[in-house]
Amino acid sequence: QVQLVESGGGLVQPGGSLRLSCAASGTDFSFSMLAMAWYRQAPGNQRELVAAVYTGGTTNYAGAVKGRFIISRDNAKKQVYLQMNTLKPEDTAVYYCKAWRYGMEHWGKGTLVSVSS
Repeated sequence: QVQLVESGGGLVQPGGSLRLSCAASGTDFSFSMLAMAWYRQAPGNQRELVAAVYTGGTTNYAGAVKGRFIISRDNAKKQVYLQMNTLKPEDTAVYYCKAWRYGMEHWGKGTLVSVSS
């Protein structure tokens, strides 16, 4: 069973930056075999994909964050990161880390990001 723990959330002013981390454990196979993604859910909204990084390193981003957010992974450390720049109030949400492989999904408990002046 894969366990995921997010960290790095907090309160930031509009235009600021935050870096989220997601640490994975409990895998009996190489972390590099997992596809990883960040999702977010704002109050009253559905959970939505923010960014994903696949096993070969390919990435994709939601249109709302493209050019501002960068997803990356460190397979040796079993971590995935989300660098968030030029944050906007509409980026406020709980951010969740997701891992998947062969149809099996695993989720973290989330970390809150609040963007407000």
